[in-house]
Amino acid sequence: MGELARIGVAIDEDLLRKFDERNQRRGYTNRSEAFRDLIRDALIQERAEEPDAEVVGTLTLVYDHHVRMLQERLTQMQHDHYHEIISTLHVHLDHDHCLEVLVLRGRSASVRRIADRLIAARGVQHGRLTLTSAGA
Repeated sequence: MGELARIGVAIDEDLLRKFDERNQRRGYTNRSEAFRDLIRDALIQERAEEPDAEVVGTLTLVYDHHVRMLQERLTQMQHDHYHEIISTLHVHLDHDHCLEVLVLRGRSASVRRIADRLIAARGVQHGRLTLTSAGA
C-alpha cells in the first residue's frame, strides 16, 4: 500500500448508521477498510466493463438435467472454449436439478460472450456471471 491520505466525507446520518450496521455484520473493524473495499470494487467493476480488460470470473448455472441433450450441449460449449474455461464444479442439487460453477479467464468481452451463450441454453433456469480483476 502507498502512503495514506486522509479525506473528509459528509454523509447523511441515517445512511452512515446503515453503513456502520452493514460493516458490523460483515466484520469490519473500521470504516476506512470498508470504504477502501467499496472503492476497489467500483474500480474493478469499471475496468471489467472494458472489452479488452483481462478478467477472471465465476459463472453459476442451475439447470434441469432432464432437458434433452442439455448436458451434452453445455459440455460441448465448454470444450469449444477450453482456453477460457479453466475449471468446473458440478453439484447434484436434487433428483432433477444440477448446479455448475465455471471459472473463466480471459478478455472481458470474450468471457461475457461465453457466459451469455451458456446462460441462454434451453433448460438453464438461472445463470449469473461475476467478474473480478485478473490481478493486473
